[in-house]
Amino acid sequence: MVEAICAYHESLDTAKFGFLPDVVQRYERWLPERATDPQSVLLIAEVGSIATGFLVGEVLDEIPIYRITRYGFIHDFWVEPAFRRRGIGRMLVQTAVERFTAMGVAQVRGDTAEANPDARSTLEKIGFRPSTREMLLMLRPA
Repeated sequence: MVEAICAYHESLDTAKFGFLPDVVQRYERWLPERATDPQSVLLIAEVGSIATGFLVGEVLDEIPIYRITRYGFIHDFWVEPAFRRRGIGRMLVQTAVERFTAMGVAQVRGDTAEANPDARSTLEKIGFRPSTREMLLMLRPA
């Protein structure tokens, strides 16, 4: 699933999502850290014994000029194409929000690619709203 989400993002915007060749191996090192970190959320959705989706997030510190000092951040959530439109993505995000709430944060954020209306729709149905628009300017080829 990590390979699929990375390929999908890269197909949307290679300048923003230009992954390193060993991105899957990097995730393989990073995800176990999220699984054991009490300030992280790592969820795997299963139907029967089939992994159908995942979500990874963590509590991050904001720069020290805002009233919100810590917030939950959803890095990635993915549902396998054959299992979409069954509420799995919504369940993953709602569960993450519950976990972040239990961790005591007052805010949860998640970025979505401009070209990913399905992810935006899932987040909006749960109550997320647009907040900022990231702008990108390439100064040289990556």
